[in-house]
Amino acid sequence: MAGCGTMENNKNVKHQFTNPILSGFYPDPSICKAGDDFYLINSTFSYFPGIPIFQSRNLVSWKLIGHVMNRPEQMNLDGLGLSRGIFAPAISYNEGMFYVVCTLVDAGGNFVVTSKKPEGPWSNPVFMPEIDGIDPSLFFDDDGKTWIVYNSIPPESKSLYDGHRTIRLYEFDKNNLKVIGEEKILVNGGTDIRKKPIWIEGPHLYKVNDMYYLMCAEGGTSEWHSEVIFKSDNIDGPYT
Repeated sequence: MAGCGTMENNKNVKHQFTNPILSGFYPDPSICKAGDDFYLINSTFSYFPGIPIFQSRNLVSWKLIGHVMNRPEQMNLDGLGLSRGIFAPAISYNEGMFYVVCTLVDAGGNFVVTSKKPEGPWSNPVFMPEIDGIDPSLFFDDDGKTWIVYNSIPPESKSLYDGHRTIRLYEFDKNNLKVIGEEKILVNGGTDIRKKPIWIEGPHLYKVNDMYYLMCAEGGTSEWHSEVIFKSDNIDGPYT
């Protein structure tokens, strides 16, 4: 999104591109594909309108087509600090409907909004009070079930060390926009809890050849930041 291109010294490169540097900020990007088009959104914290939507057909040229949050009745961000508010939205597309799930930090928790058109209008938020955490994302399985995965508190709220978090899962009723069933812990701590890994977060689920893959960030946002992958034969684990 902000000034990217290929390496000039790479002899295998056939195409090069340079995007303009955009004003503003574009953290926590999330992308989905619908038809021939890609759609990308990002965090906007306490700024309004919130959650811009960009459209592209080639992943190089992007066009701003709207905002998910553009009506005052959707959300009140008054009084929130510049680093609070809308955190890490995730966009998905399934059977003609676009979904965005997100965390509204310090002002309501996790919510979902929907629209049949990416440019909107988007629905008012439906909050999910059962989800205690951040970074939710949706996964649409090939058996018709939908799941929501997110970062949450340690088991029984008992932290073993600073930065101890879990990755948890609920089944999601996409018709009524609510979680159902029993909450499940997929990952406790991180790749190896004996090493006290910090801030397992940003989970996304994928399925390839009947195997489930859980991709997360681990290590916080400083020099120990990393991406990790877990896999399982079953949606609810165990993940290794």
